[in-house]
Parts: sequence; C-alpha cells; structure tokens
Amino acid sequence: MAPPRKASQHRKTAETEIEVTLDIDGSGRAEINTGAPFFDHMLTLFAKHSLCDLTVQADGDIEVDYHHTVEDVGIVLGSCFKAALGDKRGISRYGWSLLPMDETLARVALDFSGRPFLEFRAPANVPPIRDFPFQLVEEFLRAFANNVGANIHTEILYGRDSHHMAEAIFKGLAKATDLACRPDPRVAGVPSTKDTL
Repeated sequence: MAPPRKASQHRKTAETEIEVTLDIDGSGRAEINTGAPFFDHMLTLFAKHSLCDLTVQADGDIEVDYHHTVEDVGIVLGSCFKAALGDKRGISRYGWSLLPMDETLARVALDFSGRPFLEFRAPANVPPIRDFPFQLVEEFLRAFANNVGANIHTEILYGRDSHHMAEAIFKGLAKATDLACRPDPRVAGVPSTKDTL
C-alpha cells in the first residue's frame, strides 16, 4: 500500500505567516483564508479541480498590498507538494491542460522535473480583478514552481476578461497538477533515466 501523500508546512517572516496542509489524494476539499478574497477563490478552485484537499491560513501585510501574501502562499504550497511527492517514485511526472473559460483559452503544461522554471505568457496590461492585480498570478506561479521544483509553462492563447484569464490559469494548473501527480502502475521507480528527480 502506497504511503499517504500528505504534507504540512509553516512559514513565518516579518511580512507574513503562512500555514498550509495538503493531501494530494483528497477529494477537492478546501479551507482557504488568505485575506484576499479573489485569491481565496482561486485556491479553492485549484483544490476542487486538482482533487487535492487543501487548507491555507495566511496572515499577511495586506494593508500594504497582496504581493507578499500571494508569493509566500506559492512558496509554502510548492514546498508542501515537494514534501508530499517525496522521491516522485511511480508518478506520471508530466501534466498538461487546455482549459476553456468562456471567451478565454489557457494552456498549462508542467513537469515535476526538480528543475524550477516558469514561462508565463499573457496579454500586457491586463486590468485588476477588483483590487487584485492580475500580475500576482505570475508571482504565485513563479514561487510555486521554484519551491516544488517544476517546469511550468502557462499561456493565455486568447481572452478578454481578466477574471476569466486568471481562473483559466488556476484551473489549468489544477488539471495539469492532477495529471502529473497520478500514480502510473507502468512506471517502475522514479520516472527519469537519471533515476532521480
């Protein structure tokens, strides 16, 4: 029987205090409180569509702006996935999604390679979603990629509504993550010719 793929991480700085609990093999349950309502919505749908159980409690300097909180949640969530996946033995490793959201189409592809890299392509000057800057989507993804150790390529192929573009990216990330984390019974050991990831 495979060991449970779960992790909890706590991070405290002068700007934020973040606690995240993750169960990769969950059912999509989420309890999210970051102080940034739109970000809460994005993390909730990430859990729902990746079928991970996710708890996030964040206390950050949101009176300054959301940047530190969003980035630090990405750091801690990435660290949780890295811990929960362990040596990545038996996983599919790669995941991808072509995700429609009304007028928007997003493409997300990722590789849990151990080599962090983010390619983020989106229209310039996308307006904020209420008080949430669209640029923070990229900051979250970079922090997540760097701390889980993944190549993540994200592109808005087309779209007009900033809410839909952000949501398509988070849902696409969720579906790609679900696919990459899935155990594959045909994979013997670590899915790499180097025998390590």
